Amino acid sequence: MQALIRVIKVLLLIAVTSLPVWQLAYAAETSSSEMAQTETVNINTATAEQLSGMLTGIGEKRAAAIVAYREANGPFSSLEQLLEVKGVGEKVMEQNRDKMTLK
Repeated sequence: MQALIRVIKVLLLIAVTSLPVWQLAYAAETSSSEMAQTETVNINTATAEQLSGMLTGIGEKRAAAIVAYREANGPFSSLEQLLEVKGVGEKVMEQNRDKMTLK
């Protein structure tokens, strides 16, 4: 009986001391995923590589078209102006609206 109580105490001690480690691991994981979700790209300064890497539905060709449009017409004055770029439609805009900035 004494041995059983000792085993239970050891198991409880292990459970209690490992809990903070799991909480820290979860907190670190949550923080990095939240940071990834809030990362934005400036469409007026980003390279084609940055645009294609950060925006959903924007591959190399669309990203190059965005940069070419910007170089030909100057900086974007609104996010909606992206709709003037060939290949960028409402769906792409909605998927990326929170990821893009003008500043």
